[in-house]
Amino acid sequence: MPEEQAKVQAETQAAALQKALDKDEASRKDLAAKGDIQDVCTEIQDVRLELKQEIQDVRLEMKSMEMRLLKRQLGIGAALGSFMFAGFGTLAVVMAKGFGWLGF
Repeated sequence: MPEEQAKVQAETQAAALQKALDKDEASRKDLAAKGDIQDVCTEIQDVRLELKQEIQDVRLEMKSMEMRLLKRQLGIGAALGSFMFAGFGTLAVVMAKGFGWLGF
């Protein structure tokens, strides 16, 4: 019987030792995970900085595009205005000739 007790006691001690070793390994994995978290946080900060720079670049490009569109609109407006002026001028000349205001 003492052999059986010793065997049971040895198995119990082995199980307890294995459980303690598993906890120790789990805590080491936790420490590694914390280091990984720090690396991920650093990467997130880097990505945020890159994203801010890209946003600034897009804003500058949008302002440039706005200026080009404004110049185009002003050019089209000036062209239409000059065509209208020429058209009304031609109409005035035709009407003046029709009413005999020009003398020829």
